[in-house]
Amino acid sequence: MQAPPLIWLDADDDFPPVDLAWGEDSPMPGLLAAGGVLDAPHLQAAYQRGIFPWFSPGQPNLWWSPDPRMVLKTSDFRLHPSLRKTVRKFIRMPGYEVRIDTSFRQVITHCANTPRAGQNGTWIVPEILEAYCDLHAQGLAHSVETWVNNELVGGLYCIALGQAVYGESMFAHATDASKVALAALVGLCRHHGATQIDCQQATAHLASLGAREQSRADFLTEAARQQQQPAMDWNFRPVYWDTLC
Repeated sequence: MQAPPLIWLDADDDFPPVDLAWGEDSPMPGLLAAGGVLDAPHLQAAYQRGIFPWFSPGQPNLWWSPDPRMVLKTSDFRLHPSLRKTVRKFIRMPGYEVRIDTSFRQVITHCANTPRAGQNGTWIVPEILEAYCDLHAQGLAHSVETWVNNELVGGLYCIALGQAVYGESMFAHATDASKVALAALVGLCRHHGATQIDCQQATAHLASLGAREQSRADFLTEAARQQQQPAMDWNFRPVYWDTLC
């Protein structure tokens, strides 16, 4: 299948409208543009428009806005019995805890380096890592971390603009450690009234936890509304578990 023309961005170019992204009948559905600058200001501008970067080492900056979009409505999160048991263990066991934003660089580095079934290499290349760390320093990127006896065993990182949350990547070095982090993020979102977590691309794993595809237009409408809400308090409090268990 022949690819349609691709929009190439110069350093000073704004992002094109998302409805110019390649469609389902193209070789790479959701691809919007290539090139441009990958730094914290451009990342913020991209997320405000429903765009995110995703590319492999050796490729140019690639910017995406798929339609449909994989989204986890926080009200739809599925706490399966085995995960519920694990969460309850984290609640009651000494030395088991959830922390937020204590080791952001460590979390994103683990996300980049942890092997994943069916994947070779990582999209979290050094320039991606540094740009998201800069966003974290500005209070716009966050890590949700699972710790056991002061050892980081799992976690995730995300972007938050107001109450619009954009999930990025997870890692686990212990069974269900990343799922516990996701459950904690859902609890925080429910407590503050945040309605959805962007999951970007459809996977069976995310679907099993309650995520589903929705139109890009519907996703962007709700994300724009959530961006206008006050930022959440990114400190984990045990009361957040009450929304789940």
